[in-house]
Amino acid sequence: MREGSLDAPTRLPIDWTNPDFVDENKLDSEMRRQFEVCHGCRRCFNLCDSFPRLFDLIDDKEDEELSGVASADFKGVVDSCTLCDMCYLTKCPYVPPHEFNIDFPHLMLRYRVFERSRNKIKFFDKQIIQTDRNGRIISKFMSSISNWVTSRTNIITRRLMQLIMGIHKNVELPKFFSYTFDSRSKQIPPLININAPAYGKEVVFFTTCFINYNEPSIGDSALKVLAHNGIKSNVVYPRCCGMPQLEQGDIKRVAERAYKTVRDLKPFLDKNIPIISSVPSCTLMMKSEWPLILPENKEVKKLSKLTYDISEFLVLVNKDVGLVSGINPIEGPISLHLSCHGRAQNIGAKGAEMLRLIPNSDVKVIERCSGHGGSWGVKKENFEKAMKFAKGTIRKINTTNPKYTCSECPLAAKHLSQGIENMNTKSAIENKTLHPIQLLSKAYGLEN
Repeated sequence: MREGSLDAPTRLPIDWTNPDFVDENKLDSEMRRQFEVCHGCRRCFNLCDSFPRLFDLIDDKEDEELSGVASADFKGVVDSCTLCDMCYLTKCPYVPPHEFNIDFPHLMLRYRVFERSRNKIKFFDKQIIQTDRNGRIISKFMSSISNWVTSRTNIITRRLMQLIMGIHKNVELPKFFSYTFDSRSKQIPPLININAPAYGKEVVFFTTCFINYNEPSIGDSALKVLAHNGIKSNVVYPRCCGMPQLEQGDIKRVAERAYKTVRDLKPFLDKNIPIISSVPSCTLMMKSEWPLILPENKEVKKLSKLTYDISEFLVLVNKDVGLVSGINPIEGPISLHLSCHGRAQNIGAKGAEMLRLIPNSDVKVIERCSGHGGSWGVKKENFEKAMKFAKGTIRKINTTNPKYTCSECPLAAKHLSQGIENMNTKSAIENKTLHPIQLLSKAYGLEN
């Protein structure tokens, strides 16, 4: 037996259809097995709140052993996990192929699947993650009302939301529009540059629920840059990738979404057309989680190999045939936050590589958690912790004295922007946290 593994982490399929997966005794036995290894290692003590909670539970016992910790107390450890995957991919020496077979995030996921099987998920927690239903209704009928109700300045409604729905009264919530990006983008598509080196290439631009309903400006910039580089974009949005459902252990629904999406995208998959996303969490779902949930599905595997973050794809295009010339200088520094789900793809800092194509950009990379964690960070019991994690990242950002701050994750960007505002720093006054594709579009002179 080796002390640690020098091999690359290998994720094993999730055995979620096996009845043993939600067997309470077998789950508890597996949690104790993996927690014993974590207790003896403690390398992840500073990654998130889950590990300090676990170690405190153990250290508070007289003999400082896991055996004295009640199984009921494990829930606090699980509830603190955001499924960011950083322990698995950056810290743990005992992940597969090591024989200890430690996969802390998927162990937390298994516990949540168990909770769901016992109907322990709160009603409003279930409603928050209905991104497609909520987005369709709000964008079609009540975007203005919704934005008024959810505004942080509307003290009365936000206090009611905290009381009834469990959403913290101070968290900045996404705005909605009276249209969807999917519908609007097809009305006036950007003109494709026939003189670009990459002219003739074609992609599927997978809109994602967040771009479709909440941040269409990111999608606008992405389509402009792609078209300017001669690349035809087929804008599609069949449905959400299922990341919000995965966070709450609804693997069955994630599998259904994966089945339906690969069916809808099959005409593109048959032609080996790349699938592009501008939200790393969605890219990670299609690249990594779907194949682990449906390991026997050949179409899911094919989609996985064809899926790219937009910055990753443009870097590849630049290496292949080159991006179109005429990128204007942008005076930096640019502080780029690498999101956890971007790092979890094991592709390197592609957002930084893309931004460094801009003259004078002076990109500074920040590899720290934003603390948001999707729907986790908006809850009243988590928001203060989320902002606490963000403070360390913001302090790191401010040491670079950036002219622009960026994150490839729109949710992390919104969270960091609020943290910067709360800390009353110079960068909060000058700009919000942008997506890197928006800066590249600006450098091309494509923004209005």
